Amino acid sequence: MIRTKLLPALAGIAALCGVLGQAQATDGMSVFPDASRIASIGGAVTEIVYALGEERRLVARDSTSLYPENALMLPDVGYMRALSPEGVLSVHPTGLLVVAGSGPKEALDVLKKASVAYIEVPDAFDHQGILDKISVVGKAIGADAKAAELSAKVDADLRAAQALTEGVSTRKRVLFILSMQGGKILGAGDDTAAGGIIALAGAENALHGVSGYKPLSDESVLSANPDVILMMDRGGDHSVADAELFAHPAIATTQAGKARALVRMDGGYLLGFGPRTAGAVRDLAMALYGDQNRD
Repeated sequence: MIRTKLLPALAGIAALCGVLGQAQATDGMSVFPDASRIASIGGAVTEIVYALGEERRLVARDSTSLYPENALMLPDVGYMRALSPEGVLSVHPTGLLVVAGSGPKEALDVLKKASVAYIEVPDAFDHQGILDKISVVGKAIGADAKAAELSAKVDADLRAAQALTEGVSTRKRVLFILSMQGGKILGAGDDTAAGGIIALAGAENALHGVSGYKPLSDESVLSANPDVILMMDRGGDHSVADAELFAHPAIATTQAGKARALVRMDGGYLLGFGPRTAGAVRDLAMALYGDQNRD
């Protein structure tokens, strides 16, 4: 992770991308002067570029950009929240397309001062936020017409997906658990991608009123009392077996624990807020409600 070691690294970065003092100003920039070699940071950003049919412009991606499969052939410049300026700039991009929330701040400050155009892509976790993201990416790479067409399609798909739960009489309370390492539950409150997708699927966030991702005490879990647990389908150190989840003393006493109600979905698909989100909304709504509880 880049922290206090950034200053010594500037000499190497300058050699890669020119003198920092002559860097191109990027504040307020919305269109790349040269969109021939773009480094895309953010899974949804990369998906949008592919959905626009403009993937030939990409020379690198971050490690969250796992879809479509062809994107995996691009050089990986690291995790979006732990970027190394030298790693990003080593692919000699003409433009950096970076989703909001990337970092660390010190790395972004260096990238913004480098002689490479930098455009930030907004990342709001709602219907309009997806359309805005498509618009910004399309404009940045000079594909406005394609972006307008894609945005209209995604808008219609999202409206149709959200309409599936309009008649639901009793909303499910859903607790999204990001991790449970050492038995400590990290849950998602408001202003998170998890909270956003729960709302789009016609359910209630069991942690409504809590901001961001927060560690939860047993009392907090009991108070939330979710009907359903939602998790990413993941492996490695962050994986949690069903038996381990429902054996947790706080989870076991909730409605979700008693019913062993658990939904797992691919993380990028569920939380990406990109072109595939309407499909994720439909799948989550079906998992939560099926054909029941509709007028």
